[in-house]
Amino acid sequence: MASPRIWLITGASSGFGHALATAAVEAGDTVVGAARRTSGLPDGVEAVELEVTDTSAGEAVVEGVIDRHGRLDVLVNAAGRALIGAAEETTEAELRDLMDLHFFGPVALTRAALPHLRAQGSGAIVQFSSLGGRLSFPGVGGYSATKFALEGWSEGLATEVGPLGIRVLIVEPGAFRTGLHGGGMRMSEPIPAYEDIVGPVRKMQRDFDGTQPGDPAKAAAAILDALAAEEPPQRLVLGNDAADAIAASMEKNAAELRAWEHVTRGMDLT
Repeated sequence: MASPRIWLITGASSGFGHALATAAVEAGDTVVGAARRTSGLPDGVEAVELEVTDTSAGEAVVEGVIDRHGRLDVLVNAAGRALIGAAEETTEAELRDLMDLHFFGPVALTRAALPHLRAQGSGAIVQFSSLGGRLSFPGVGGYSATKFALEGWSEGLATEVGPLGIRVLIVEPGAFRTGLHGGGMRMSEPIPAYEDIVGPVRKMQRDFDGTQPGDPAKAAAAILDALAAEEPPQRLVLGNDAADAIAASMEKNAAELRAWEHVTRGMDLT
């Protein structure tokens, strides 16, 4: 990739987007930060207003970056929020809104960037997923569904554009000290039947704000290192909690596959 690089980062006014924009500027790169409210962008970041769910606006933002800077080296889809609610509690509108933010918005921006990255024969796309993009648990099924969708689409994308010189990095953080558990948290209307199951999750998520163990600055540094690696990971897991939960899930899934493998492998026509 060219140096200094040209970045476009969504959600750059807070959380991971803010931390990554700060790190990229400190590395000497040029950063275009896209956000609904640009007042919180780091110093040195070029501000662009963008509602990620407005997919038509995303294409104009990408074209603007190309017009002003001549290229785009790294697209980061970092805008997001949390939603807590049992599957039955989560309304269709809540789920569709979150899918627009976490899936259709990033897809539209990625599609807008790809022709330029292909023409360059280089570039990187960083998709912010989550621990919840690998596994799910009570109260986060809707959130996980949006991240599962982004991961599946991005995994396929990586195999398509890798031969063209374009890298795709899926980031899977655990709990980091961002605003996700504060202003970035939404709660579905509770149904009493789920109080004992989802109620503790609601309380835990509320109480988590300001006590999360992960350092966003360290996450940003890790992403920069991964992008610079000769053999970068396809998925970058960040945080002890994410590593422990994902490792346990993988072991459980492998054990289940082995336990039922005699059934799995008996499906061919005889």
